[in-house]
Amino acid sequence: MPRPMKGKEDNVIIKVNKKYARLRGMKDVLFDEYKYWDLVEKKITNLANVYGYKTIETPVLEKLALYKKATGEDTDIVSKEMYTFLDKSGDKIALRPEATPSLVRAYIDHGMFTLPQPVKMFWMGQIFRHEKPQAGRLRQHTQVNLDIFGEENPFADIQLILIAYNFFKELQINVQVQINSIGCSECRQNYIKDLVEFYKERGKRSKLCGDCKKRFVKNPLRLLDCKEEDCIEVRDGAPQIVDFLCDGCRDHLIKVLEYLDELEIPYNLNPSMVRGLDYYNRTVFEFVPVEDEAEENEDNKKKIISFGGGGRYDGLVEHMGGRPTFACGFGIGVERVVAKIKEMNIPLKEDKSSFVFLAQLGDQARREAFILFEDLRRSGYDIRQALTKDSLKAQLEEANRIGVRYTLILGQKEIIDGTIIIRDMESGNQEVVDIKKVQQELSKRLDDGEKKE
Repeated sequence: MPRPMKGKEDNVIIKVNKKYARLRGMKDVLFDEYKYWDLVEKKITNLANVYGYKTIETPVLEKLALYKKATGEDTDIVSKEMYTFLDKSGDKIALRPEATPSLVRAYIDHGMFTLPQPVKMFWMGQIFRHEKPQAGRLRQHTQVNLDIFGEENPFADIQLILIAYNFFKELQINVQVQINSIGCSECRQNYIKDLVEFYKERGKRSKLCGDCKKRFVKNPLRLLDCKEEDCIEVRDGAPQIVDFLCDGCRDHLIKVLEYLDELEIPYNLNPSMVRGLDYYNRTVFEFVPVEDEAEENEDNKKKIISFGGGGRYDGLVEHMGGRPTFACGFGIGVERVVAKIKEMNIPLKEDKSSFVFLAQLGDQARREAFILFEDLRRSGYDIRQALTKDSLKAQLEEANRIGVRYTLILGQKEIIDGTIIIRDMESGNQEVVDIKKVQQELSKRLDDGEKKE
């Protein structure tokens, strides 16, 4: 440990072991927890591949103007929550607060309209929002997105909902789809006129929270999305947008609901759900747990937990300077999913049956073990080791800890004889085999074990 540095008079001590705490809203994902993250990533990646979505990555930094234009300057994300700064070139930069604007920019930048349509994207990454940390939502959190560009058919909406539903189902999490339609720009304007008149009725506006009083002027549709108790009470009896949908929007919603019925996906037609972003149109949806739909917040008020959601944004590509392009997508917060898996104590299936451990004893055996380890790894064996340890007992303890089926043991005698020991970790039985036939012997034992299972 470094010693404190003293000044000439030995009375000034410079501390060199200062403790640095994590920033609020940031989290370390440690070793034992990462198995849940691996599970979530494997599940969504597999589903994305099966349904033909191709993986894409976008920069964590974008121009601030991108989010102002796409997400909307009056949204909470842009007006309150973004991390922004001037870079050394004087450009206004933002840490990515959501994925969709970057995906739209990439679609336009790379001329993806020339590709066979629809273009299906799978994205997973970090997003940053300076908001009050809450259950499963941190200031830096991980999100997965699936998006479809160039498809108007309501089957695109259905496919996205189905993928997300299957994702939760395979994780043993029961969810319900909260779904609504906010129509197109034309039928939505007719609705907003009636909504504004409703809130102009005597006494209603005075009961709204501070944010909703601003929304009434700038974006009245967002009044339906507020989670404050007084605002929820005020909107009781408000006109429902489904009654104002034009024929095209109504037909689109009906087809989506018919598919949900056919696929037996549980849903609730929620007339108050509008999502918090300006670019949505027609179908919008969220995924909430069926069991324990609400949690207590610090004020002991009920708050609906959403794992994520999405919807259509048919006008966004054109709004951002591209060609008119139909589009829809969803995002799911990984932290909330991981928290739910842990809360439910869902058992994780860990396939360790094919693990092989290589142990050694002695300097010569260690040198040979390095070479053998690489040969086995390149041959496709799921091999583990603790070659830095000298004690055979310590190495066998490590093999037991990670749950391997067989351990190969190489010592000085085996080096001289050209053999190696194969130890069955469950029974403790050991067999000496020719080291040149070790792969053949391993394959035989592993194949027999799989057949028995």
